[in-house]
Amino acid sequence: MLQRLTDLVRRVKNALAHGEKLYWVCPLIKESENIDLTAASKLVEFLGQHFGTAVSLMHGQMSAAHKAMVIANVKKGTTRLLFATTVLEVGVDMPDASIIIIEHAERFGLMQLHQLRGRVGRSNKPSFCILLYKEPLSKIAAARLDLMRKSENGLRIAEDDLRLRGEGELLGTKQSGVPDFRFANMEAHQDLLKIARHDAIFFFRMTKS
Repeated sequence: MLQRLTDLVRRVKNALAHGEKLYWVCPLIKESENIDLTAASKLVEFLGQHFGTAVSLMHGQMSAAHKAMVIANVKKGTTRLLFATTVLEVGVDMPDASIIIIEHAERFGLMQLHQLRGRVGRSNKPSFCILLYKEPLSKIAAARLDLMRKSENGLRIAEDDLRLRGEGELLGTKQSGVPDFRFANMEAHQDLLKIARHDAIFFFRMTKS
């Protein structure tokens, strides 16, 4: 189970007692024998014993009607602790949510973590993003979590995300990794790329005139 689960449960109980609303993000719904992740459905069942009917679960495998019911309960305030997969990135809005807990944060990309973090802090209440991870961390995963702690600047995070995962193939299907250019480096030669883009646009317009 989660490290320091007792402390986390106490923190959530205190937040709910003060009328706060929270998100808890889990990457999977059903447990897999091949992937060591905590299943959202099992976690909801466990924490439901502590928080009762204030807890709801939402994921992409639900019917549209079921998801609509969950969202309606969120808006009414019946649900104040929403467990969800990343489906909450669209279609769910709790402007007064003040805490988001992201489980297995090491398995998410930088921009996805940043987008999820943006689900809180939409009101004048202080907001918090709690990142849970499982050790040992890879070098890239540790760098991602460190950047999340240090920055809330979306542009910088996007640039760092590109630097960490690579830009993928220009004329292929890979969405990460370093392309097999013989001389060019997309990060080091950004100034030259801007000039090349400007010249390409100018040439295209000249040929159309």
